[in-house]
Amino acid sequence: MEQLKPTRYQLENVATGRTFEDKGWSLTDPAGEKPSLVRAVYETKEFEPLERDDMYRYAKWLPVKRALKGAYGPVTWKSEALARELGLDKLYITFTGWFPERGAKVATCSFKATEAYSVCARLPRKTDKILVVQSAGNTARAFAQVCSDNNIPLVICIPKDNVDALWFMKKLRPCVKILATPSGTDYFDAISLGEKLCMAERYLAEGGAKNVARRDGMGTTLLSAVETIGQLPDAYFQAVGSGTGTIAVWENNLRLIADGRYGSKKIRLYPSVNAPFTLMYDSWKAGSRALVPITPEESRKKVAEINAKVLSNRKPPYSLSGGLFDALSDSHGDMYKVTNEDLLFWQRRFHALEGVDIHPAAAVATASLYQAVKAGDVRKDEIIMLNVTGGGEEKAKSHGYYMAMPDLVLSPALTEDEIISQVDHLFGF
Repeated sequence: MEQLKPTRYQLENVATGRTFEDKGWSLTDPAGEKPSLVRAVYETKEFEPLERDDMYRYAKWLPVKRALKGAYGPVTWKSEALARELGLDKLYITFTGWFPERGAKVATCSFKATEAYSVCARLPRKTDKILVVQSAGNTARAFAQVCSDNNIPLVICIPKDNVDALWFMKKLRPCVKILATPSGTDYFDAISLGEKLCMAERYLAEGGAKNVARRDGMGTTLLSAVETIGQLPDAYFQAVGSGTGTIAVWENNLRLIADGRYGSKKIRLYPSVNAPFTLMYDSWKAGSRALVPITPEESRKKVAEINAKVLSNRKPPYSLSGGLFDALSDSHGDMYKVTNEDLLFWQRRFHALEGVDIHPAAAVATASLYQAVKAGDVRKDEIIMLNVTGGGEEKAKSHGYYMAMPDLVLSPALTEDEIISQVDHLFGF
């Protein structure tokens, strides 16, 4: 297997086009005057997969310094059964999860592993920082597994009501600590807890959507699809909590257009949400770059009602330059909302047709594809990419699993000093 060399790249402010050097963990442009994502601009302009059988085959378009072990990535296949059910000729499923029969071996069963393997490989081999990740569920499991396997110190912040997502095929190492916000809180509260913790210099904010490694890791889903199909798809479907994965696909779409060998079309992006938590959907349908107002109480109530709990970010990267609003506008895309009833129906149908169980969020995406077909938003002969962002959990758990419990339950209302002191104690400081 080829040794992985650090990738050469610069960062670009999406709003202004200014390029600058990455200082190691740059999340924003220090000279930027308005909210904007930054993008990685890679020295290698051509799509050149390496001779590897892990996710780092796409390392030339990942801002990484090293390879981590266990880095399985997404796989893509041309659907027959689901395509026939939907009346589509060229439906491709990109699957990140546990489905060994198809070559998918992501043990956490979620495409959030693509984020973790990229973000953690952006870290230098030796660092005195402790990574902090806030999550509604799947991201927590992915980062915990990757950091445990590679002995990287990590703090996970997650709502206590979502800790049932923290199952693993083997016990976590002590380098991973789990903080939960109390029952009745949501993802935004977990974000607030992590932000306070990161006021201490030893704790390093992972950065969420602002971290180019997170987005470009998620963007490997499109690279897998294009490598399989041989050209860019016409339309892309994915359920979204923050929209980061859809933004990532848009960014890699632009890189592939610049390559020139895979077509020049901009993929129509069709992200979907689980009703009644429809913050981004409502904002988009109102034609508004700004998110429509929602109170914390209303948000928590709606989050409690949805089956796909991971689709519940009330602070998503929607409005800023390079965010989801821009991605949808540039791609002439649209958004869909899916009920719990439809989610459950398509969860069962996908399992019956394609032979693997899928997460509720992936069922939301499948249901949205059905809506698009029914509405005539996609044609029968178009190339469609369905991003199944998690699945195979039943298969994976059949081999046995462990549940991880919080090391601490902390209110985000605590002061920074109170939070830092208690977490420091976990690490022996």
